[in-house]
Amino acid sequence: MFDRIISMIGESTFEKIKNLRVLLIGLGGVGGYVCESLVRSGVNHITIIDYDRVDITNMNRQIIALTSTIGMKKTELIKKRCLDINPNIDITVVDKKIMPNDIESLSLKNYDFVVDAIDDVDVKVFLIKYSIENDVKLISSMGTAKKINPEKLCICSLDKTSYDPLAKKIRYLLRGINTKKVIVLSSREEALKSDNGELGSMIFVPASAGILIANYIIKSVIKQNTL
Repeated sequence: MFDRIISMIGESTFEKIKNLRVLLIGLGGVGGYVCESLVRSGVNHITIIDYDRVDITNMNRQIIALTSTIGMKKTELIKKRCLDINPNIDITVVDKKIMPNDIESLSLKNYDFVVDAIDDVDVKVFLIKYSIENDVKLISSMGTAKKINPEKLCICSLDKTSYDPLAKKIRYLLRGINTKKVIVLSSREEALKSDNGELGSMIFVPASAGILIANYIIKSVIKQNTL
């Protein structure tokens, strides 16, 4: 099923991709597409963490959000979808809301990459700090709300972000830490203004963000990243 990938990168490189161990925290608009892209790229060992259920407000952007899945657990839906793509995949489910005091128990050093696709700022900050202190390969998704142009997305170090209120807040909370070591997915698009103040979104930016994060992981294996 992965012949067309192998024809591009070779059997030995594909085996490295296949053997990657990835921890994905958060299965929303960004995280769902991270998982989809990794599975379709041949990654065979994935642990997914989320506690939420599909809501009607997810319909505009989340890959598992359908009229038939409203109210269902996101972890169960993602696992079923992954196994439907690749029945041989080794996928572990943690159905839990992660708090800062849970991070150490996740044994992050057992993974080749950790993907932070969560919304909770306190957990993000703790996760980033822990990853720096323990040499964990982490890529953290910053804000994608109120953005419409996927061409403005980039993967960069946290100190290089702009027009990203979430990244700005996290930089402040991480003051005293070398943010050049923090790899993030961020948008350099100025946020659209809304009358009601809600964090509106469309599929283009979160979906593209998820694909770019997965692409960063795969390129790290085939040695095409420059960060």
